[in-house]
Amino acid sequence: MAKPNPKNSQTPMFFSAFNYKLLGIAVLLVVGGFTAMYLENEVQGVISLYISPIIIMIGYALVIFAIMKHDRDEDNEMGTE
Repeated sequence: MAKPNPKNSQTPMFFSAFNYKLLGIAVLLVVGGFTAMYLENEVQGVISLYISPIIIMIGYALVIFAIMKHDRDEDNEMGTE
């Protein structure tokens, strides 16, 4: 029995390359924010109180945006085939 070749498969990817790049950047922001908070190691420090939480929240917002973003041009191209 022949196995199907994944290269000839016409199933589209769930996200576009742009979405995956945004998700990667967002994960780096979240990890970087927590790392900066850990490295300062002070309860009343400026980085751990103000800068790191802002970076982490930007990372989480970017994750939500990357998941919710839908490329309408790709959808129109798939509908015409």
